[in-house]
Amino acid sequence: MDRATVGSANRGRLRVEVHNEGGSAVVTPVGELDHHTADLLREPLEDCLAQGLARLVVDCSRLEFCDSTGLNVLLGARLKAEAAGGGVHLAGMQPVVARVFEITGAEAVFTVHPSLEAALAD
Repeated sequence: MDRATVGSANRGRLRVEVHNEGGSAVVTPVGELDHHTADLLREPLEDCLAQGLARLVVDCSRLEFCDSTGLNVLLGARLKAEAAGGGVHLAGMQPVVARVFEITGAEAVFTVHPSLEAALAD
């Protein structure tokens, strides 16, 4: 399945949905992003970049948990997207996920939006 257009992957606690919206790839992780599920997010992000979609919008509104491994996946995608002339935009973070970004200082290196709609309009 071509994840950069429409698709999903699932491994128990995390499902990842991907679709195109204008010039952005919208990647929606649903569930828990941790050491055991990180590749389910890493692979679609890398697939999008490989297909030339350098503006990645990660809709975090249904992400229930994110540990340091998940954070590192997003940081790695940010570096690759910026090298390709794009970036990673985070949208709709739940407080428990936003806290991880806050305490690590990672919120300073991402463009963070209150909602998916705001991220797409930017």
